[in-house]
Parts: sequence; structure tokens; C-alpha cells
Amino acid sequence: MKVYAAEDLRSEIAYLAYHFHWPHNELLALEHIQRIGYIRQVAGIHQRLGEGT
Repeated sequence: MKVYAAEDLRSEIAYLAYHFHWPHNELLALEHIQRIGYIRQVAGIHQRLGEGT
């Protein structure tokens, strides 16, 4: 099990909670790799919207 900074975890949770409105405990239950996957998806959507596509 990889341990990483609590601030990184808070940032991931805050980003996903803001966009998905999922409960805190459900976000914490996700594996780090799953959270990162969702973060990349949301970031990609924002990027495409910013480019007008």
C-alpha cells in the first residue's frame, strides 16, 4: 500500500466532491488509481469545453 501526503488526498477528494457531489465516505473508499482516473476524465472534459469542442 502506497502512502502519500494527506494534502494530496484532500485535494483529490475536494475536486471529485465538487464535480460529482458524491459522499465523502464513497470518495475515500475509492482506490487512489480510481480517483486519479476520475480526475483525469473531469480535467479532460474541462479542457475540451475550454477549446470549444
